[in-house]
Amino acid sequence: MSILSWLAEQRIQEAMRSGGFDKLPGHGKPLELEDLSGVPEDLRMSFKIMKNAGLLPEEVTLRKECVTLEKMLAACHSSGTAADGERRELESRLTLKKLRLQELMRQRGFENSSAFTDYGDRIQSQLTREE
Repeated sequence: MSILSWLAEQRIQEAMRSGGFDKLPGHGKPLELEDLSGVPEDLRMSFKIMKNAGLLPEEVTLRKECVTLEKMLAACHSSGTAADGERRELESRLTLKKLRLQELMRQRGFENSSAFTDYGDRIQSQLTREE
């Protein structure tokens, strides 16, 4: 063991004895490990960094908006001129979101990627379950 490793270990032990780790967030709770197996390997680090920064990739945001619009459309049961107009507006917004998502996927080269398609399906499933 090198002197630096030994010194680091000594400081960690000292901090543990003095209670330096007692008030850390999540103390006493199990670790929440993220399952990134559905994320293509070359995207995992960038997605993790964006998630930690509170950002979402545009395709995830678009998918979430599509799910919300689809649920709103499913909830439009009443009939009448106002309801029909609202339904058409929601359908129009949904179509625009889906077109933007398709264009974004084409630009990024993901349109023919089976790994990314599978990942997109998993995101869609998660978004549908959460809401």
